[in-house]
Amino acid sequence: MVEDSPDLTWLYHRYLKDEPITLEHAATGTEALAALDANPLAAVLLDLNLPDMDGRAILERIVAAGLPTSVLVITGQDDVDTAVAAMRAGAYDFMSKPVTPERLLTSLRHALERQRLSQMVECYRRDFDRDRFEGFIGASLPMQAVYRVIESAARSTATVFVTGESGTGKEVCAHAIHACSPRADKPLITLNCGAIPRDLMESEIFGHVKGAFTGAVQSRTGAARLANGGTLFLDEVCEMDIALQAKLLRFAQSSMVRPVGADHAERVDVRLICASNRDPLRAVETGQFREDLYYRLHVIPVQLPPLRDRDNDVLHLAHHFLATFAAEEGKEFTTFAPNVEAALAAYHWPGNVRELQNVLRNIVVLNSGTEVTREMLPPPLAAVAAANPPLPSRHEGPGRPAPSAIRPLWLAEREIIEDAIAHCGGNIGKAAALLQINPSTIYRKRTTWTQRTRR
Repeated sequence: MVEDSPDLTWLYHRYLKDEPITLEHAATGTEALAALDANPLAAVLLDLNLPDMDGRAILERIVAAGLPTSVLVITGQDDVDTAVAAMRAGAYDFMSKPVTPERLLTSLRHALERQRLSQMVECYRRDFDRDRFEGFIGASLPMQAVYRVIESAARSTATVFVTGESGTGKEVCAHAIHACSPRADKPLITLNCGAIPRDLMESEIFGHVKGAFTGAVQSRTGAARLANGGTLFLDEVCEMDIALQAKLLRFAQSSMVRPVGADHAERVDVRLICASNRDPLRAVETGQFREDLYYRLHVIPVQLPPLRDRDNDVLHLAHHFLATFAAEEGKEFTTFAPNVEAALAAYHWPGNVRELQNVLRNIVVLNSGTEVTREMLPPPLAAVAAANPPLPSRHEGPGRPAPSAIRPLWLAEREIIEDAIAHCGGNIGKAAALLQINPSTIYRKRTTWTQRTRR
């Protein structure tokens, strides 16, 4: 509350004494500006006639800084024109003196409610409208769900089990969890359990002492101790030998590490993240993975969606990889031909993001130009491009439509989107990919159109 009159200050305090707010008072503009710099304020009750400055200077400061603060101007009857100008400058509301308690409370409550709704919208945009997240690229709803799980899981020390087809980004997920965790400044150690020989796996995880076995000419610090204080990521953990799984279970339960050939164990502080491109529960049923280890590791599951289920993310990724690889190879590629984009959206992508990377690298290395054309596509995609021509243009002839032919924008937009859905056989995800919009946008617009037609 910025008010220099002691009587009005006392009166406004009485009006607001039962409201669930913290009310600060400033008698001058200088004090008000200091309060704005010191604390985030949801609302300001602003008198324009202050002893040391024009109150509009405070409004201008709030608007220029983009502060999430609603300004409610309180002015005398002679200042209504000034108050209207303040509204145009960004004030939320204005009230003429004398202000009744009902008028003040109603305006303030509405302002605070607007602030709350604005914060909710901002949270929605932050959590549901991200197209990049800690190494991931994608704005689809399945990926938004993955981002939220990662953010929630990262703050915990519970073991995370990441599953998904090959090429979906399980290692990227592990890096994202580590980067969002309090352990981000500590090491992240990665082991691929399917790439290390069975006889060496125990030493790779737990280490060994000199002379522990033939060829152990010096001691080795295992991954578990290297990751002390940080994160240990065991990729393809379902490929681990069944005999070693018992030792991994003991480590997961006790956090004790005993190097091969050592006489004693030591405790480490390690957060475990595991991953597999196989269904771990199916591996338990077939006897390839210990059931007790499964329940020890499968605390927070993260299921990464295949690329074919990620709506128009394939085009986001394709444009990103095209720009990246063109820069690395010194090529001039900047875009895709329409029939190429249609092929990228329609292809099944059994190898997921890794396959998309390889395809784009192949195109950039073997070809030149600014636009990727159908002739540049490798065989599987070339056939898909031939079967998925680009959407035809609605106005292909020359000339400009007469004014009478101009329709409302939402009608034209509706026809374009409905044509795309029909072209894709009712597949909204594929239509969204071709239109380069999010599928949720189509669902939202369809609801709006239904409401319009009912009026």
